[in-house]
Amino acid sequence: MALILIADDSPTEIFVLQQMLEQHDHTILTAEDGDQAIEIARDKQPDLILMDVVMPKLNGFQATRRLHKDSETTHIPVIIVSSKDQETDRLWGLRQGAKGYLGKPVTEASLLDEINRALSLEQQ
Repeated sequence: MALILIADDSPTEIFVLQQMLEQHDHTILTAEDGDQAIEIARDKQPDLILMDVVMPKLNGFQATRRLHKDSETTHIPVIIVSSKDQETDRLWGLRQGAKGYLGKPVTEASLLDEINRALSLEQQ
């Protein structure tokens, strides 16, 4: 279905998200930090990015902002998936250019709903 980049510094979190998504025929790319996420996004042009916030080097808010402002990646929807789940975090993530925000741990249903919503918005 979609090529999805998961940017998270936790191998466990990547594994859990990857398992959920591969069951629904999505192809997965992974990045361990914000810098790597930007590099992969520019090179592979995924359909969507799932972005953690707390990561080494470049955090998810910074990476989302850079992706949103870059003409090569601005069209790629970013959904932030983070344990930082306060309303201020959500608002800040959306201000950086994210199309959605999910608190960890995510359920498979909420993750798929958010992905489908973001992808359908992108096709409009």
